[in-house]
Order: sequence, then C-alpha cells, then structure tokens
Amino acid sequence: MTDALQALVARQAIADVVHAYCRNVDLVRPAEIAALFTEDCTVDYGPGLGPPTHGSAQLQQRLAAGLPRFAATSHHVSNIEVEFDGDDAANTIAYLYAWHRYDDGRPDAHLWARYHDRFVRTPDGWRIAERVLRVAGQEAFDVDWYSIGRSAR
Repeated sequence: MTDALQALVARQAIADVVHAYCRNVDLVRPAEIAALFTEDCTVDYGPGLGPPTHGSAQLQQRLAAGLPRFAATSHHVSNIEVEFDGDDAANTIAYLYAWHRYDDGRPDAHLWARYHDRFVRTPDGWRIAERVLRVAGQEAFDVDWYSIGRSAR
C-alpha cells in the first residue's frame, strides 16, 4: 500500500505543477513559471514560435517578452497521464485548451493541444525538465505548430 500511496502523492504533485503553469501563464508571472522547470530544461512550443528554449532563465526571459502581447489568456488542462520512469522521473501528457485575447484587436485565438512533458524529482519537488507542445487544432493563430499526428505518444 505504501508504494501505491507514494505514486498517488507523486501524481498529484505533478498535476499541481501542470496546473500552476497554466495559472501563472494566465497571470503573466514569468518568474513563477520558470520556477516550475529545472534549471537546464528544454521547452519547445513549436517551429513557428522560434527555436527551443534552453534553461529556466532563458524561459523566463522569453515569457516576459512574449506573454504581455495578450490582453488576457485562459489555459485549461485535463486528461493528465503520468507514466513513471523509476522513482524520480516521469513522462506526462496533458490535454490543453487555451484561449488568447490579443491586445491589438485581432480576433480571439483558440488552441487545442497537448503538453508532452518529462518531469524529474528535485530537492524542491517535481519540475518539468522537457516540454514539447503538440497541436490538434487552432483558430486565429498564424503560427506553425508541431502536429499531434497519429503516432505521437
């Protein structure tokens, strides 16, 4: 029973990080977002948004520059799947719906996607070491995304 309980606690801690990411994006808190990632993380939002970001410090700078272009956002995650790889690592998929209101009058944008993450347990708790965004559909974005595709995990 102890192993099952530990797995449940770890799953909830990982889900809490995913939810905290969305909340802090919507509140435009780049430092709080970056703190959810490992210092040496890799984050890839897709080819239309530039090359992958390496390191939580660079991620914080990127988000500080990019998030303010929206008047408001609302990120919703569900279907969080966690597959443990030993005691201190996990691969996850979280389904995403994200609404974006531009501050320049363009139509609102919508995104249906999945976060494909690699989590590691650190002394500060579970953190995202790798993130790739894969998109199933979108409206009013002029960005090239990675497609979910039929073979994507």
